[in-house]
Amino acid sequence: MTTTRPAADVTVPLLDLVAQYRPIRDEILQAITRVCDSQRFIMGPEVETLELELAALIGAEHAIAVSSGTDALLVAMMALGIGPGTEVIIPTFSFFATAGCVVRLGATPVFVDVDPVTLNVDPKAVKRALSPRTKAIVPVHLYGLMADMDPILALARTAGVPIIEDAAQAIGAESRGRRAGTLGTIGCFSFFPSKNLGGFGDGGLVTTNDAALAHDIRLLRNHGMEPKYFHKRVGGNFRLDALQAAVLRVKAPHLTAWTDARRRNADRYRALFDEFDLADHVEAPVEPNGYRHIYHQFVIRGAKRDALRDHLRANRIGTEIYYPVPFHRQECFAGLPSSAAACPVADRAAERVLALPIYGELTEEQQRHVVSCIAEFYRRES
Repeated sequence: MTTTRPAADVTVPLLDLVAQYRPIRDEILQAITRVCDSQRFIMGPEVETLELELAALIGAEHAIAVSSGTDALLVAMMALGIGPGTEVIIPTFSFFATAGCVVRLGATPVFVDVDPVTLNVDPKAVKRALSPRTKAIVPVHLYGLMADMDPILALARTAGVPIIEDAAQAIGAESRGRRAGTLGTIGCFSFFPSKNLGGFGDGGLVTTNDAALAHDIRLLRNHGMEPKYFHKRVGGNFRLDALQAAVLRVKAPHLTAWTDARRRNADRYRALFDEFDLADHVEAPVEPNGYRHIYHQFVIRGAKRDALRDHLRANRIGTEIYYPVPFHRQECFAGLPSSAAACPVADRAAERVLALPIYGELTEEQQRHVVSCIAEFYRRES
């Protein structure tokens, strides 16, 4: 085992947005100035052009920019008529919005367990959860790795149930040559600043290949209004502002290069884990054959996770736990029938997962510091 001592003068934040911003600062400021000079801040040409550019990047027929990733899920569910008396199947291990949007609409989330290797939704659990009340299935492409979509698509076709892909963490991810957000009925993305493609605030996107559905989502995005002041449906204010669109338009052409850098860093982590002989202590994320992981997060699993995190924090290394409490354990969902369901894989993951820094600007020296600190911890504990 390599026994290099952690470097005393190295700091590794979980994410360094300043490093990403610095090389494109002038382009960003020019784009913001362009919007300020136009004085068109709500919708308009910046948003319309962004939608066309992102539809092409993702490979979808239609892209509708919205105010956040949460609102992307919410408006997608509204467009599909999800509401009281209906059920939506979701993995119990995800960001809160996946479940919260279902409950906000008066529908019932049905929590199912995840795959022990990928931590994405288990298709077998989805099959068991299907019922006559199922109105949608929401597979989450967790951490930037697409879920196993083929069996889920087959189940949905047989049951006549739409699929909403929660691709908030997975823009650019692929499965067998197909991109996240293009396989289901609707795809939902987030542009929260920490995402691989992040804005300077909240933002989101809805994708679909169904023209009629795209029209409904555009309608719902703006209070169900068409034409002005005539309301066919009750929608919401889910509009993306022009300043966010302008920033995202500058960033989007860099996305592939940034993702490639994350993927290189993931490969380097694996090599370093081998070098430091950590196979018995650390379970690294997988990338199945035929998949393209975009590594929104690089999430390891290990014993004594909380103590390890404390040790890394003491060595100025940023980490995060995604996620410490599965939905079926959340207090606000305690009264739901599926909260009593057994989800042992998610329960165990919640005790062991830890996200390490993976941003594209991360240096080899920083990664070596991270891994040497992990090795030091497990040597001390063994």
